[in-house]
Amino acid sequence: MRSPVPEYLDEVLSACAKDDSEPAAIALTTVDDAHHGAGDVEHRFAIQSMSKAFAYALAIERLGWDAVHEKIDVEPSGEAFNEISLDSQTGRPHNPMINAGAIATAGLIGSFDTFAEFASQLAGRELEMDDEVYASESKEAHRNLALAHLLAHYGIIDDPVEAVDHYLRQCALSVDVRDLATMASVLANGGVHPDSGERLMAERTAIQVLSVMATCGMYDDAGDWLASVGIPAKSGVSGGIIGVLPGQVGIAVFSPGLDDHGTSIMGVEMMRRMSAEMGMHLMNPGRPSRSALADVLEDGDETVYVLSGDLMFSSAESLLARLIAHPPETERVVFDITRVTEVSDVGRRMVAEARDRLEQDGASVEIRDNDGDDRLGQ
Repeated sequence: MRSPVPEYLDEVLSACAKDDSEPAAIALTTVDDAHHGAGDVEHRFAIQSMSKAFAYALAIERLGWDAVHEKIDVEPSGEAFNEISLDSQTGRPHNPMINAGAIATAGLIGSFDTFAEFASQLAGRELEMDDEVYASESKEAHRNLALAHLLAHYGIIDDPVEAVDHYLRQCALSVDVRDLATMASVLANGGVHPDSGERLMAERTAIQVLSVMATCGMYDDAGDWLASVGIPAKSGVSGGIIGVLPGQVGIAVFSPGLDDHGTSIMGVEMMRRMSAEMGMHLMNPGRPSRSALADVLEDGDETVYVLSGDLMFSSAESLLARLIAHPPETERVVFDITRVTEVSDVGRRMVAEARDRLEQDGASVEIRDNDGDDRLGQ
């Protein structure tokens, strides 16, 4: 059987599409290293300000939290990304997600090559800089240079020209939505790469980055974003948005049309839709679990999949991955959800779809539930 997740992502793309002539894409990577995508997943674009989250993580890893916080605050600015948002006494940028904070971060890292290597580790492939994007933005860097000179005046960075150059190169790295979803999944997985199992940042670093993304990642729209979408996110003027649901999944969307905040119009709609349908809001009272597949039992002519905990997106996806990788060899299949406490809408949909597809393949499927309230829509 095939996973229904790509079909669901296709539905999201179709429902949110504004202009079919423009590229658009969605990708998801779970903490269990499942990858799904829809649309123009191979379309490359500059990472732009989405790089700020990962540069901030690298600075903390290299210098430590105290050293970074001494130079860059973590308070929401409530201002646009390129505003002169510095503390009037110390000169510290209000947070690392606005341009002033990102330039300060680049100055602390001190090397574009160091950042490019780290970003490539996160993506799982070597990322390259788009020379045309870098050259174009270097010609229009006057405001960023002005911010950098102010930072140098306050002693936040040493070389303003070098810091801006590193920042512009960082923003010009070429990525696709699959790269970004994988990078975001490392944050979702507490700093561990879901594919390699390698720890690329401390868990405390991931928590810090996600906290700042939640409150500052969407600039002057951060409050509305947190209230309506409810996931840590970071946008970029290339049309991409990354989102992270801790413990579950990294998400990336792309569409180039921008709103007044410099954020993808279609990307925002896609994120809002998935948040609502997948129960992704951080304040959702449901309790996410890494996997609801507790056991697989073969007894005579039936295979029983025992589910427990909360049936959320990531846990349902784990069940689907098991069914696809190791299809049941018996004619009778049982989904035992007697131990499941909460069932999200997307979890219900995914398991019901798995049941339907197994039946189409000739299996007899039973949903075993003591609750008696037809939780999977039998």
